[in-house]
Amino acid sequence: MSVNINRNRFIPFRKADVVDMCVDASDLPGNEVKAFREFCQILEAIFHFEFHSHLEKLKTSYAPFNPDADTRGVFKYSQAEKKNLQKQLVAEMTAVLTAANFEKITAQDLKQALGEESLFQIRLEVDFEDFEDVIFFRRGESIKEEALVKFFGLSKKSFKFTNYDRVAIYIKFKEAEYFEKQNRKHLYFEPGSTVIKLFHNVPKADLEMLFPNSNVRMKTIDKIIIGVPAAVSGIIVLVTKLGASLLLVGSVISFWLGLKDEEVQIKQQHLIALGAGLGTLAGFLFRQINKYKNRKIKFMKALADNLYFKNLDNNAGVFYHLIDTAEEEEFKEAVLAYYFLLTAREPLTKSALDQRIEKWLADGWDCHIDFEIGDAIRKLLRLKLIAVDDDYLRCVPLPEARQQLDTIWDNFFTYNQSKKLQVI
Repeated sequence: MSVNINRNRFIPFRKADVVDMCVDASDLPGNEVKAFREFCQILEAIFHFEFHSHLEKLKTSYAPFNPDADTRGVFKYSQAEKKNLQKQLVAEMTAVLTAANFEKITAQDLKQALGEESLFQIRLEVDFEDFEDVIFFRRGESIKEEALVKFFGLSKKSFKFTNYDRVAIYIKFKEAEYFEKQNRKHLYFEPGSTVIKLFHNVPKADLEMLFPNSNVRMKTIDKIIIGVPAAVSGIIVLVTKLGASLLLVGSVISFWLGLKDEEVQIKQQHLIALGAGLGTLAGFLFRQINKYKNRKIKFMKALADNLYFKNLDNNAGVFYHLIDTAEEEEFKEAVLAYYFLLTAREPLTKSALDQRIEKWLADGWDCHIDFEIGDAIRKLLRLKLIAVDDDYLRCVPLPEARQQLDTIWDNFFTYNQSKKLQVI
């Protein structure tokens, strides 16, 4: 079961479906349906072209840090140039994530999440000193309810937890000098590298499992489960297998130290018994160490399994995912705002337009969101598809709107200044 904590800004419909939803609402006259679809087609093309430039900026900024690159570098970057590119990367990523209706997870949110008990009954530790920069973004926050099984299936407990639909992370590791000073040689990551990842369906309490340097640690209950039986068994082994031999060895040591006058005779059978006892003890200790390692491996497998199914993309691949999502969100917001101004047949205030869109989505599609009306209006004003008059918004009629978008499209490149194309 999932219940939204607050209204998200994300519009949970495909952009093609949003266009069909508007057309099917039957508020458009028959002769305007075709014109509206053409308007949407060219608007989609404009956003696609604009976001392509964002993608190229992201790829260029990330090029010196991409651990998955299969191309050869042409230029060598200085430390100052790398720092500048890193800043550009963060700024561009933040802009794209904001356009995709992601929200930043604050340091306080992260601290609170790390303090909560893990959903997967795993204790993880993260060394934040390894990082030069950490940025978390999330989209979609809801309360979910699941059953937690304990004590080998004998106990089931229902619990609620906060879940994030999407989580994007950006992590910059410190340079190699830092780890060399700490004499840390066997690292599972590359010093100075930048890691970018995208996950879905992540419990808030388990955000620490997304860090690439997280280490599995035994919880108190796990130490008890292993430690108590080990201690009891260890005492039994010492008493039954080594008791007599240890008494004999103690007597010999006492004689050597002058604490005992009677000489102790050690015979062959005593040595055999002592060797057998020590072998049994060594085997017991080996089994306990293996139990500890196996339990830790079990936890690491649980962590790996969860990460495997929650991971959507890594490093440069995240850019394509985010760009596509941002492009869709920008398009959907602009189309809905324009459509409701077009069908209103009268100017609307910003607040009235916002209410109409949110009510239409809630009543007709059971979709309760916080529509980004300000962002939608800014886009339409930039494209000159609406005008503002005394706080009232009115849209440019469809024929003029299509011409305006066509003019924008034709002027993306103006290399050819001739008025006519010569057809041969």
